[in-house]
Amino acid sequence: MTGGDSCLACLPLSHIFERMVDYYFFHVGVTITYAQSIDTLSQDLREVRPSVLVAVPRIYEKVYGRVLEAALTGSALKRKIFLWAKRVGEQWSTHRLSGIAVPPGLAMRHAIADRLVFSKLRARTGGRIKLFVSGGAPLAAEIGRFFYSAGLVTVEGYGLTETSPVLTINPFDHPKFGTVGKPIPGVQVKIAPDGEILAKGPNIMRGYYNLPDATREAIDPEGWFHTGDIGEFDAEGYLKITDRKKDLIKTAGGKYVAPQPIENTVKLNKFVANAVVLGDQRKFPIILVAPNFDTLEPWAKERNLVYASRAELLLLPDVQAKMEREVVGGLRDLAKFEMPKKVVLIERDFTIESGELTPTLKVKRRAVEKNYKQLIERVYAEADPTAAVIER
Repeated sequence: MTGGDSCLACLPLSHIFERMVDYYFFHVGVTITYAQSIDTLSQDLREVRPSVLVAVPRIYEKVYGRVLEAALTGSALKRKIFLWAKRVGEQWSTHRLSGIAVPPGLAMRHAIADRLVFSKLRARTGGRIKLFVSGGAPLAAEIGRFFYSAGLVTVEGYGLTETSPVLTINPFDHPKFGTVGKPIPGVQVKIAPDGEILAKGPNIMRGYYNLPDATREAIDPEGWFHTGDIGEFDAEGYLKITDRKKDLIKTAGGKYVAPQPIENTVKLNKFVANAVVLGDQRKFPIILVAPNFDTLEPWAKERNLVYASRAELLLLPDVQAKMEREVVGGLRDLAKFEMPKKVVLIERDFTIESGELTPTLKVKRRAVEKNYKQLIERVYAEADPTAAVIER
């Protein structure tokens, strides 16, 4: 980045990720423009025409979702061209990311795909993007690869407020999507026996202010900071985040389920706006799904389904069957104990105002469980009436 670059920022200024980026850009002279809101991001991108966008995965998920929706709800020809371009992009990306020379025929097909599809996507981001920067939560590998094939390189890193914040980052010239890269110079990262990511280095905090017990719990006697995240290194030394340790679901049968990978897969579906997997200390997990009504309602209209409200729409058997197919269809690779046994539809997406999302759009599971407690209890009671009677 140089003084000729510009950044569109859309995270809270109090967030450590945004602060670090801002301080760095102040240092090198990058112009920073702050988005009006998440809802106006598309408009702001076209108006500002930045060379770098800094955001959390949920923003990139929304951009990806809108691209898919626009392509798949268009004419049959438009849909066919888009799906062809997407396949070509995946093949091209596989070669480039593996360091294998791209065959001339594939290079030509990618150039055509770029002209027909990918160039239009870049134009929608202002046409000057050099780099997408993602942090705050894991980004789905499919999204990273798609943007890469469209000439929009996404660099993903990992860290916490307590680590100032960066611990690892993907190299720009050799990103590995689905991972958060390698440890930065001067930082040590290792995996504890229980899978927790531990870190040590000059960027680790000294402790929590006036909270000695919390500090001792976070930093062990050897100086390793316990991040609370579960992860693993691959053969090339790239770190992959699995989930938050406190978010792991332990079923009544003693099996551990990592909810984030399941949720991230489900949220890639165009019929889904948001999703949360629940089921701690239960016989099986369930998944709460907020439908994407911009996609679901046109689908219902095409089938002449009659309803007076969204609540009525979600009660229609055809809609429930459709949403279950869409959700479960993408989860075929899960182990039996990981598979949500019930798809529970809710009328609205989670929001910051309701207390269900953080300012960086991460779901607050405990708040969701509290707000939907009666619904959750009813779902489990209907699935296992005997257990419900015993619990009462």
